[in-house]
This record gives sequence, C-alpha cells and structure tokens, in this order.
Amino acid sequence: MHHILVPIGSTESAHNNLQYAIDFAAEIKAKLFVFRAYSSYAKAGTMINIDSIIERETNLYIKTLLNTVDTKNVDVKIISAKGNVIESVLSIDEEIGIDLIILGAKSNSIRQEIFLGKTAGSLVKQTDLPMLAIPEGYKFIPIKNILMAFKSGIVKKRASLKPLEFMIEKFESKLDVLLVKTPNYTEEDLQLDKTVDKLKSSLTITENATTFQGVLEHINSYNPDLLCVFRRKRGFFKKLWEKSTILKSEFYTNVPLLIIKGK
Repeated sequence: MHHILVPIGSTESAHNNLQYAIDFAAEIKAKLFVFRAYSSYAKAGTMINIDSIIERETNLYIKTLLNTVDTKNVDVKIISAKGNVIESVLSIDEEIGIDLIILGAKSNSIRQEIFLGKTAGSLVKQTDLPMLAIPEGYKFIPIKNILMAFKSGIVKKRASLKPLEFMIEKFESKLDVLLVKTPNYTEEDLQLDKTVDKLKSSLTITENATTFQGVLEHINSYNPDLLCVFRRKRGFFKKLWEKSTILKSEFYTNVPLLIIKGK
C-alpha cells in the first residue's frame, strides 16, 4: 500500500480526518495525496481567468489545513482538480494508482443523522477503490483487532482483499469473521473464501435480518479497532444503489470502516 488519497471537504472534521490519514500513512510508510475538487462558472464579458483564481484558492485552503496538522515527515502532495469528484478520483487513480481512500464518515450536511454523505457515498457507489471511513473525532491507533462481516463467503474478486491482507500483516492484526445468515441465504453463501479462511482467527455464524443487525448484535463482543465489509449491489450498502447517502439509522459505527468490493 503506497498511495493514499484523502479527499478534503469544507467540514470542521477535515482537520481530524487529515491527521488520521497522516498518522496512518506514517505507520505504513505510504505517500499521501490530499485532494480537493472545485468548480467554476464562466462569466460573460470578463477577461479574468476564474479557473486559475479558484485553483489558487483551493491550493491555499489545502496548504492552510496542512499547516494545522503534524505531517510527521510523511510525503504529502496536493492535488486540486476542476470538475466532478468521481471523475477526478478515477483520473488520479489511472495516473498514479490509488491503494486506499481515507475519508470522513460525516458529510458536509448539517443533518446529524447522516453517516455517509453524498460525496463519500458516491465514491463507494461509483468506484471499485477500497475506502476507509473515519468516524468524526476518531484518533489513529494501531489496528490490532479487525471484525469482518458479510452475508456471503463468496469472493470472486480476490484482489479486493489486498487492503485487508496488508493491514493484517502490517499491524499483526487478529481477524474475526462474522458470517450473517440472512433470509434466503444459500448453502453456497456459507462456504468461506479460501483466502479469508486462512486469514481468520475466529469464525462466528449468526442469523439476522440484515448484516448490519448481525454487526450490532456482536460488535461489542469483539471490540474491534476496524470493521471491514464488502460493497456489493445486494450486500451491506445496498441502500447506496437507491441513493448516495447513508443514514445512521441504516448503518453506523464508532470505529473506522474499511469498505472493499467483493464481487
């Protein structure tokens, strides 16, 4: 894991998210790319280059934010891009290769009931990149205990497990696996992927209406430093296929959440 992207919004939690990302990058010796998208609107009859002005202001905002954190000798690069966040992130990935996106779980919205806002939700929905969502105010600690929850042990895209494998090796983490039997499960769903089977320290099989309910029932027993879930069209974040925000009533966690694509 060499390149970490940190999208920066205009929220009060931007400082904490950036410091967490820096602390994480320092621990694994990764390079950090701090990213902020901007948009501009052409004004008829003006000779002023609005785009260059907004780009300078965007870079100044990021630099000012960087001055408020401890960079810990991490190699930090600034990226500002005009246009759509998703398209910009995909372009950055194509150019440099993104191994992980670290973002805040709280949106720019003042609506406190939101867990994943529109931008974060859209990144989960529209890209295959692994993401680490950080709860508001959460401080970095080495990841020693990981809880991985899913309703099907089938993993067709083995490369999606690389971030998890990396963290387990780097932090010498213990992996507890929670397999949730939801209504209409199949026997095939209960077959654990070979890679996950090798990585796991324990396996618990439970029956619940949803994977989230299974997590709620068991998470206190494991006391994890990280929760890992798959992003599948009919999986943990199926609500994302209806809209790009996730409410706390639909899902919430007070520990970092690693989201990987399983199929």
